[in-house]
Amino acid sequence: MQQKIRDLLKKRKAILLAHNYQPGEIQDVADLTGDSLELSIRASKTDAEVIVFCGVHFMAETACILCPDKTVLLPRTDAGCPMADMITAESLKQRLSELPPMPVVTYVNSSAAVKALSTICCTSANVVKVANSVDHHEMLMTPDRNLALFAADRTDKTIHIWDGCCPYHNAVKPEDVTAARKAHPDALFMAHPECPPDVLAMADVIHSTSGMIRFAMESDAQSFIVGTETGLLHGLAKACPDKRFYPVSLKLECAEMKKITLEDIVRSLENLDGRVTVPEDIRRAALSSVQRMIDLA
Repeated sequence: MQQKIRDLLKKRKAILLAHNYQPGEIQDVADLTGDSLELSIRASKTDAEVIVFCGVHFMAETACILCPDKTVLLPRTDAGCPMADMITAESLKQRLSELPPMPVVTYVNSSAAVKALSTICCTSANVVKVANSVDHHEMLMTPDRNLALFAADRTDKTIHIWDGCCPYHNAVKPEDVTAARKAHPDALFMAHPECPPDVLAMADVIHSTSGMIRFAMESDAQSFIVGTETGLLHGLAKACPDKRFYPVSLKLECAEMKKITLEDIVRSLENLDGRVTVPEDIRRAALSSVQRMIDLA
């Protein structure tokens, strides 16, 4: 099946992107693995005509935003993000009508329509840098309240918080960390900033998914408790085969991230099924907010 996918990718002049949370067999066959925005940026610099994005819907939209000249396929168009669904363009407009004029900082885990109404985007890796870059003391940060609280604790800016979250990261409790530490007393605890503040307070380090891989590769530690979606364990083990990785909780398995199968990828490539598009007016406005963030690098 993996060889069939590689043959079809060559035939379609396509590139296969797999988010770090995808099943291991999909990560293994992909051209690129990584964080969602990182993947779209890297894909935009290739000569591929087709992008097959193994992730969820907002990620495919981001690829459309950054790669308007390429065909973007999502093998399962029903693969969505519960956090991204906690905010819409209409609900954002309503909230802004209730606040004084201020910038909107939006996590990339959001729809193109929400990005289009935002001042600047951020990732879990650069949220503090983005907040500090905004030329205004107050801002609304959407849609993840845990990421916004993480940033608010690390800046003197006033951050108004949207009440959304990743239901999987948000389900992790301090007692889960305590139990994992008891089971693996020599392991360092790496947490994702989508986790609640009381869990982050117990972490040895707080990183994005790609940041966790880099940290594990560079660390002298030999074992790690991983506070993010379980799909990352595969990438961590591949990057550091001599080290050990343990999930902080089995609650951290996203059903949406596990929807795509190898068979779905074959079907998508054979028939060009699952095409994702973004209307040009929304794409241009969303690109503005994404590009402002990229320009900070």
